[in-house]
Amino acid sequence: MEARLNLYRSSLGPQFGKHLNAAGRVVMDSTLPVPVQHLVEIRASQINGCGFCVDMHTKEAARAGETSVRLNLVAAWREATVFTEAERAALELAEQGTRLADTPGAVTDDAWANAAKHFDEEQLAALVAAIAVINAYNRLNVMVRQPAGDYQPGQFD
Repeated sequence: MEARLNLYRSSLGPQFGKHLNAAGRVVMDSTLPVPVQHLVEIRASQINGCGFCVDMHTKEAARAGETSVRLNLVAAWREATVFTEAERAALELAEQGTRLADTPGAVTDDAWANAAKHFDEEQLAALVAAIAVINAYNRLNVMVRQPAGDYQPGQFD
């Protein structure tokens, strides 16, 4: 399987990628806990059906020490006992922030208040940015049908 379009063969693709990667770097360098960043990236990618990002972020999370049990339960986080209350709040915010068109009002006040109980203002800003960035990557990859499965951890370091 090949992607419909190789964005990096265009003149726009590398420029856009550079800026999107820079936005992602701001989140990575924030005080938002790394495990939360990985969980949010994985869950939004699952919802959006982005195989490339699910492949990449599960492998990167494992490389960072995440357990296979937790990785396998991200899609069923509500029923899983392996996530902290803060992680659960972040996953809920990620789901609601990804499924904007599914619910009137999109992100509920309850989901926001729950996240605000666990994260300070800087971390909330990073969490919102992380959700926005992964959704942008998901949309790019899904539209061009970027193949999944061949990602090697650290490939883009």
